[in-house]
Amino acid sequence: MKKKIFVLMLAFVLTMAMVVGCSSEEDSNAGNTGGADGITPSAAVSGKVSTDGSTSMEEVIGVLGEAFMQENSGITFTYNPTGSGSGIQAVQDGRCDIGLSSRSLKDEEKESGLKETVLAYDGIAIIVNPENSVADLTIEQIASIFTGKVKNWSEVGGADGEIVVIGREAGSGTRDGFESITKTEGTCNYKQELTSTGDVITTVSSNPNAIGYASLAAVKDNVKAISVGGVAPSEATVKDSSYVIQRPFVLVTKEGTALSGAAQKFFDFATSDQAVALISKAGAVAAK
Repeated sequence: MKKKIFVLMLAFVLTMAMVVGCSSEEDSNAGNTGGADGITPSAAVSGKVSTDGSTSMEEVIGVLGEAFMQENSGITFTYNPTGSGSGIQAVQDGRCDIGLSSRSLKDEEKESGLKETVLAYDGIAIIVNPENSVADLTIEQIASIFTGKVKNWSEVGGADGEIVVIGREAGSGTRDGFESITKTEGTCNYKQELTSTGDVITTVSSNPNAIGYASLAAVKDNVKAISVGGVAPSEATVKDSSYVIQRPFVLVTKEGTALSGAAQKFFDFATSDQAVALISKAGAVAAK
């Protein structure tokens, strides 16, 4: 009899403990509503975001990646500057989360299952050495220089000196954009074909007779960006399209393939209103 009473009392105590526990949990949840808006905050996302591609997008992606990691301490962001063509292929092969291209995707790339999202627009600056007196060229003059029809700076108002044409390697988004706009595809006569925007800028900065092209976002004081048809490259002239040598900065993903939680969070951040000022700070024009 005593044993039966003990069992009943134990059951009663356990039942009361469960009720009190549930009540305490409900009170705790009720008090943790995420502030005045009453919305329970979502669980923090952790993981890694890998991006690969355009060297011209280094400034923009660097600024965005840094700001993103400051807000998401549990996520590691990486950028591999391999060039647009390599970045596009990396997405196709599944070697990165998001590809970076400084040109629009070609029809065959879209047909293979890739998707583009325009992040920003960037001017392709025509750069010369700061010692060069030439400050403005027309599209036609630029095309003639890069194809070798014009060989001396004196032919376009500069000092006597053989023009040294510097460009990017095949597959570069910057080269593709430049040659498409100037209608010089496959006809440029490069003295050197370099594998990054930084290399082009460094080479032009060290040769008084050199000319090249580079992302406006990457141009520094060690080279001079000349006007094209009387219009200087700037955020304002890219935005209003008066500077004609410009191209898109593109995020490349796979159609129908979901990004990881961390990668999706970065994608959403990069294309949000919050990113507009950061993109502008990096020298490009947000697509929003």
